[in-house]
Amino acid sequence: MDQIKTGRIIRQLRTQHGLTQKQLAERINVSDKAVSKWECGNGCPDISLLSALADTFGTDVQVLLTGELGKNESEKGNMKKIRFYVCGECGNIITAAADASVVCCGNRLSALVPRDAEEDERLKVEDIGGEWYITSSHEMTKEHYISFAAYISDSSVMIFRQYPEWEMNITMPLYRSGKLVWYCNKCGLLCQELCPDR
Repeated sequence: MDQIKTGRIIRQLRTQHGLTQKQLAERINVSDKAVSKWECGNGCPDISLLSALADTFGTDVQVLLTGELGKNESEKGNMKKIRFYVCGECGNIITAAADASVVCCGNRLSALVPRDAEEDERLKVEDIGGEWYITSSHEMTKEHYISFAAYISDSSVMIFRQYPEWEMNITMPLYRSGKLVWYCNKCGLLCQELCPDR
């Protein structure tokens, strides 16, 4: 922890939240002199206070440790750049429209990078009278299964949760373009352009 960077970020976050040094000190049970010392770069908060500081500012402890907010540029609404995060412990599925710092079950998650599905891995897409019917021959055992599939267009995302020992059967509105992505617990994140069988 760089005490100067940490001090700067504490001051920046405190002023953004409209707090005086005294008000911040009261919220985390320290003296206002301690807050002043941190903000001047003459010391750092005790590690036991970092969680309370992060909660007060509505941020992550990592922000306080690095002294950087790491803001993203605006994605301008293009959902095709959506990122998927999957927790290996609980199976939680998290999405973000831009880079994000994601933690689940105590583990920092990395955005999954999709790869183009090989011919034998592709999902089968059929037009069944105005809807897409999507299936897969992928095994769905407790050990090896697809946990979710998603349809992505420029402006929307639809996620379909899948479960081990269930067949993959998805029905969704008919769209002419977009991308299908799906996550296998062993193969990772795969994708294909929406291209129905003729």
